[in-house]
Amino acid sequence: MGQLIEYTTDDGGTVVVEVSAGSVPVTRGGGHAADHTGVFARAQQSFERALSNVRPAVQGVINELLSIEHRPDEVCVEFGIDMHAEAGAFIAAASAKSNFNVTMTWKRGLEP
Repeated sequence: MGQLIEYTTDDGGTVVVEVSAGSVPVTRGGGHAADHTGVFARAQQSFERALSNVRPAVQGVINELLSIEHRPDEVCVEFGIDMHAEAGAFIAAASAKSNFNVTMTWKRGLEP
């Protein structure tokens, strides 16, 4: 199991996210920012604010795929989101070669 970060939400709730080791800051003296709930650290921004970091990249991918001359009937874009206590969310590498996996489907024939 990784380490846990607690994010507050814009409506006052909380979301606990498991992150990989090294994603959480260490406090002075070598101790960790843990408390009695088992949460390792509290994020420095809200959950929604952290996720807003990936919005421009995702919107850019969608815009480009929808601008294709022979627009597909279906588009599936898969990507991972890594969470970080200080940096927020960012798009994770799905493999050593890509951050996005895209599948496009045409159900009708292409017209000339």
